[in-house]
Amino acid sequence: MSTRITNSMISRNVLADLNRTYEQLDRTRMKASSGKEITRPSDNPYGTARALAMRESLDGTRQHQRNAHDALGWQQATESALDKMNEVAKLTRDLVVQGSSDTVDRVSRIAIAAQIDELAQELKMHANTTYAGRFVFGGTETMTPPYALGAPDGYGGNTQTIAREIGPGVSVAINVSGDRVIGSGGGDGKLLDVLRTVAAHLRAGDGAALRGTDLRALDDGIDGLLLVRAENGATTNRVESAVSRLAEFEESTIRQLSETEDADFAKTMVEYSTQQAAYQAALKAGAGIVQASLMDFLR
Repeated sequence: MSTRITNSMISRNVLADLNRTYEQLDRTRMKASSGKEITRPSDNPYGTARALAMRESLDGTRQHQRNAHDALGWQQATESALDKMNEVAKLTRDLVVQGSSDTVDRVSRIAIAAQIDELAQELKMHANTTYAGRFVFGGTETMTPPYALGAPDGYGGNTQTIAREIGPGVSVAINVSGDRVIGSGGGDGKLLDVLRTVAAHLRAGDGAALRGTDLRALDDGIDGLLLVRAENGATTNRVESAVSRLAEFEESTIRQLSETEDADFAKTMVEYSTQQAAYQAALKAGAGIVQASLMDFLR
């Protein structure tokens, strides 16, 4: 049984073929103009899912980078303050050695005591160091100065830890409390209390205490500062290593993301030119096939 091919059937088929060719041409045009291999999920469902996963990973990596850079800034501010505290402690030791000599008169010792009082204030000033508007030695009380300049010497912060996440499930503590570094006075035997004790012994003319317990206490305070600086340096090295690792991971993820969703421009333009030529040829062929007229129906 033969099937009759009508002009309307031919027209529909030609139009359908032209539409498919044009849709393909339009998709290639969109790919070329956007620079993206995937312009909608239906273009490549697997590639779309993979690109979304990589973008989520990239967002997490960049957040960890921000955290790590913030941690580095905090560590650097802490190290700078600790270095200045160490200078204060060493200068105090030199003054104690000078004032402990039996050849120094009472007036000179009182003058040295006044210098040490000023150094105690400088010590507290360094302990009030800030980074990005936050006090670095105050524990989690970052908006309140840990120490009030002048009297009393009490510590106004806390000893809680501030941490930054620098990787998936990886956190580092970035702070050290002022109470651990210089103490809070009041006979706790830490650096700030030692300076107050030294000043009192100078005023009292107690050379034996200055040469004995006071020098040993200062040396212990300086050793304590060095220990804190060593720990801070180790944390800094760890964070710097994380920054380097995160930068490498970011670069790798961006490259993979580009390979997944970015179009090969040269290849896309070749495809576009080929498809455009095919579409123009299809238009001409269709025009030649669909030329129905009144004479065609009268034959």
